[in-house]
Amino acid sequence: MRAYYSIFRMRRRMETQYRGAVLGGIICQVFFGLILVAVYRAMYAGRPQSMPIEHVASYVWLQQAFFRMLLSNDPDLLDKIRTGGIAYDLCRPVHLYGYYYARILAQKLMGSLLRAVPMLAFALLLPRGWGLSLPAGAPALLCALAALALGLLCMSALENLTMGFTMRTLDHRGMQAMMNLLTITFSGNLLPLTLFPDSWQRVITLLPYAQLLDAPIRLYTGDSALSLAPGILLLQAVWTVVLVLAGCLLWRVNQRRLIIQGG
Repeated sequence: MRAYYSIFRMRRRMETQYRGAVLGGIICQVFFGLILVAVYRAMYAGRPQSMPIEHVASYVWLQQAFFRMLLSNDPDLLDKIRTGGIAYDLCRPVHLYGYYYARILAQKLMGSLLRAVPMLAFALLLPRGWGLSLPAGAPALLCALAALALGLLCMSALENLTMGFTMRTLDHRGMQAMMNLLTITFSGNLLPLTLFPDSWQRVITLLPYAQLLDAPIRLYTGDSALSLAPGILLLQAVWTVVLVLAGCLLWRVNQRRLIIQGG
């Protein structure tokens, strides 16, 4: 485990070097956050929904703050798959899946925290109905943080599964585009899942994409009762285990059939 923790630390430090990209990401996400809140307020002015506008605004800001957790990949791995440089990583005395899982976990964690902290501080200063509301309570906040951590583990496993398919196709664009579409739609980033029809919610809230940010945000705002928290956390843990096992199996099969060309 010390080897994987060292890999995690090195990748975490690397993420802190790109301060210009972090600043640009913060400005971009704040801009889109304000635009989305304005759109939802206009929609609510014509026809109020069951979900209070304060919860919708909080949903938007939390989604924007942790957007980096949803859409990010390891460009080094993509380049190594394309050029055959992944052969050098096969010589490392670590499990290849665990090596890249630790890297993508550190990348998503640090990329999210560097953007989320200033963004959420800004959102808390906005007027009621425009900015981030306080959590439903201390227990709700703790459950939301636990769900956010499990969502991060689940998303990292989902990303590594995508990388496994890229090792077969050698081109990440198709798989990544499809994964981004599914993630943005069914994680609640495009539209809060609470605004979908109830019949839809019964299905999409069980998908792995809803475990990334929708589940933690619902606990934060109180739209999911605390009595449902154990079931939500269990579902997240089950999806994480399933995706990790599927990813390990796919990477093992890929390594057995791996052909390196060039020299």
